[in-house]
Amino acid sequence: MMHVKVAVASGENRFSMSHGSFQYRQKLGPRRPLTLTTRVRTAWGFRLIYTDKSNGQKYEFQLREESGRLSLTCAGENRPWANRWWLTFDVGADEHFYGCGETYSKLDLRGEKVRIWVAEHQNTGRISRKLIREKLFGKQPDKVLPFGRYESYYAQPTFVSSAKYYVHCPVNTYSEFDFTRPGRFTLYFQEPPAVVSERGGSFEEVSEKLSDLLGRPAPLPDWIYDGGIYAMQDWVFDGKTTREGFDGCGNVERKLDAARQAGVRVSGVWCQDWCGCRCTQFGYQVMWNWRYDPRQYPDLPGKIREWDARGVKFLGYINPFLALEGDLYQTASERGYCVKDWTGKDYLVTITTFPAAMVDFTNPAAWEWYKDIIKENMIGIGMGGWMADFGEYLPVDAVLHSGEDPAVLHNQWPALWARLNREAIEECGKLGQVFFFTRAGHTGTVRSSTMMWTGDQHVDWSVDDGLISVVPATLSLAMSGFGITHSDAGGYTTVLHMTRSRELLMRWSEMCAFSPLLRTHEGNQPARDAQFTDDPELLAHAALCSRLHAGLKDYLKAQAALAAERGIPVMRPLFYHYSEEPAYTEQTEYLLGRDILVAPVYREGETARTCWLPHDRWVHLFTGAEYGGGSVTVDAPMGCPPVFVRKDCPDLQALMRLAQQEE
Repeated sequence: MMHVKVAVASGENRFSMSHGSFQYRQKLGPRRPLTLTTRVRTAWGFRLIYTDKSNGQKYEFQLREESGRLSLTCAGENRPWANRWWLTFDVGADEHFYGCGETYSKLDLRGEKVRIWVAEHQNTGRISRKLIREKLFGKQPDKVLPFGRYESYYAQPTFVSSAKYYVHCPVNTYSEFDFTRPGRFTLYFQEPPAVVSERGGSFEEVSEKLSDLLGRPAPLPDWIYDGGIYAMQDWVFDGKTTREGFDGCGNVERKLDAARQAGVRVSGVWCQDWCGCRCTQFGYQVMWNWRYDPRQYPDLPGKIREWDARGVKFLGYINPFLALEGDLYQTASERGYCVKDWTGKDYLVTITTFPAAMVDFTNPAAWEWYKDIIKENMIGIGMGGWMADFGEYLPVDAVLHSGEDPAVLHNQWPALWARLNREAIEECGKLGQVFFFTRAGHTGTVRSSTMMWTGDQHVDWSVDDGLISVVPATLSLAMSGFGITHSDAGGYTTVLHMTRSRELLMRWSEMCAFSPLLRTHEGNQPARDAQFTDDPELLAHAALCSRLHAGLKDYLKAQAALAAERGIPVMRPLFYHYSEEPAYTEQTEYLLGRDILVAPVYREGETARTCWLPHDRWVHLFTGAEYGGGSVTVDAPMGCPPVFVRKDCPDLQALMRLAQQEE
């Protein structure tokens, strides 16, 4: 940080948004390198004066050090015309970089340029490119879409180096982190630069210091570890017809009975259509009017109490939008609670096939009103949790109640959304009993959200958007400071020929059993996708996975406590504990805590897997075979995924009994 090259320019942004995906262009003036002309030691560090030799303009930076934490900021007084900044730092030629929020295609960012701008990762353009590629070249599950214009639900100006230091930039506007040149990285900003960094003697220490800066997630409810949370929508859509009438509560009862008879341990049911449904060309979707639909779920509060008495929590769904058909939108519109367009009308955003209005979180009255909806219509009827979806869609040409620039608030919008949900739970006195999980994020999200999920993966085996994309997404979030993440078991997005097979659902469930939360999703077209209640084999496999997850309760609770108390992630990359070269690029395996290594089967039709094990003593959880490290190939029939326990683990015997459990 002492040797930084600085360049500046003036520019103008041009954004366009479609279905949450942002096309970005800018008109950029000449890029001018600055020269460090003055370096003055002070009581708190250094004053650094950079000069533009072409016009004599000066730029002051302050480099401070306090208890090992370095911070570099641009002094705000008398700032010249520049609104574009490049800061280049020299680093080790062999360093690897991880984080920047959530990256699916690649864990190690060396050689990549990452844009820090929250967006809809599973946007229609990305899906279309994938389908076109498959049409032209056939299915290529190991082929990754180009990283250059990568979009992510969770984009954060934070990364960790393999040299055991973190870098965080407390900025909100569009930025880019460039790791393409060996021996250096360049940070590009559109506001006065600010950079914070600390070193640690271990990655645990780095995570702890980073979480001191960014915050840590709250403790999770004890009940989430007692089994799986199973999606049980009252779907009636088969792509062509809809059934007359609704039977949501009866649907839950039937599936709970089938699960119980098969020995599935159900800790919760997740009915995202609790507030009604709409059937579109995309599939079976939620009606965004956040009160329970008495047609679809008659006497839902009473049924929630009944299920709760049986040890089954009820979970719902909410997002920051309002359906135009609903009474809540009518109230919000009349009171001026929605984000506006430049004409003063409610800004309507098209999500998949329908428009919706967005609640303006900068309006204090709207904030409290929306929070009361959660407190009364969700917590108030007994929900144990919910999916707090979206947060990525704030348009840069919107008009906000506060008058703030939406291009500045865009990245912060998901953090505000998470804070609103957190406040609702806290004000009801339910923190630690009720939780929610979010998919979008930026700086500040980890202080509020109780858990992340990795978003809308495809129901396929592809590396960039299918089952195994969950691993780099989870690990990059861990290295960005958010260490409690899970995924939709089975994926979500079904489009055209892309449908979920029984095999995919089972392999995904095996992976999720060894994660902080086991939760299924029925997908956007449930009738075309395999579901866990479809046949006895799927039910038996669900029972196995739920027992494995429940058997890990004490272990998982201990890891979640580390995340809440010290910021140490539950799921960790292999290099976190093993400084071996293959560990720095491995992105299809992960450590669950310190002592369990999981290598999911992620290729269709495979019943064996070649794994790389760090050099330690490992015991296969299901076979008891011992391995010393390096490349090993193990049999992996269904129900016997490659999971290894460190032989020096103090809980080895208790963990080994997991595989021998009988209902």
